[in-house]
Amino acid sequence: MAGNSQRRNRRTSNKKGATVGSGGKRRRGLEGKGPTPPASERKGHKKNRLANAAAKRTAAARRPAPRRGGPKGTNELVVGRNSVVEALREGVPANTLYVQQFLDNDERVREALQLATEKGLNLMEAPRPELDRMTNGLNHQGLVLSVPPYDYAHPEDLTAAAYDDGEDPLIVALDGITDPRNLGAVVRSVSAFGGHGVVVPERRAAGMTASAWKTSAGTAARTPVARATNMTRMLEAYQKEGLMVVGLAADGDVELHELEALEGPVVIVVGSEGKGLSRLVGETCDFRVRIPMPGGAESLNAGVAAGVVLYEAARRRA
Repeated sequence: MAGNSQRRNRRTSNKKGATVGSGGKRRRGLEGKGPTPPASERKGHKKNRLANAAAKRTAAARRPAPRRGGPKGTNELVVGRNSVVEALREGVPANTLYVQQFLDNDERVREALQLATEKGLNLMEAPRPELDRMTNGLNHQGLVLSVPPYDYAHPEDLTAAAYDDGEDPLIVALDGITDPRNLGAVVRSVSAFGGHGVVVPERRAAGMTASAWKTSAGTAARTPVARATNMTRMLEAYQKEGLMVVGLAADGDVELHELEALEGPVVIVVGSEGKGLSRLVGETCDFRVRIPMPGGAESLNAGVAAGVVLYEAARRRA
């Protein structure tokens, strides 16, 4: 009897408890999910990208103030009589002209003082040892011009300004350009052909120095330059706004005259003359375009290449 009782207890203890129901989840899982959403609402679809771009244009109109491209650096110094006079002639945005005490007054000194006065710059007289200290012993010839750090735009400001004017963005991005004169030449071409701005990397690239200002021949005053922390991510952000990214490459798959993308919103990426586009930037481009050169030249410098493509874009948009 004791053995039978133990077997009954074991059978009783092995019984399962109450079964938990599905709560209707299985039945709901068999139900349809409704109609397929329109293309403009499906993530990754071309129409969805266009719809997002239109929404950004609407939001841009309500943006209270443009963002800027990062912290400012220190003032730049232009030294030497010829350099100072040229900078003042070209409208480089200086704030102070330092003049050595008891300086011999020649034609260049008189012109520098006259231009500085006309532009409302601060005029500061300083002893020669002080100017030597400021310039780290450079041959300043008694004239030193102080240029404040450039006020960079944010890359999104360029597209917002274009959309505000009812135009498709036309932007040039520079990848690995280290010569400020090339940057100034590109700014000049962008201004000449109706572009909306230039984007440069924040590090290891040319910035808007006095040399770039002079090469731009004054157009830098009306053509914004933006600075990107990461060029690849910036290009991807432009793609999400609906812009096509066109990279210039000697081995490109498409010739310039075949590229219809120039008729719409586009960012043109120009690499360095020696190395071309960096790997990640090249992989991000929607098109890699080559400029036909019947004369046999291997490459063009950044300013000339950008000017050729901008002309073609302006011709197509006319």
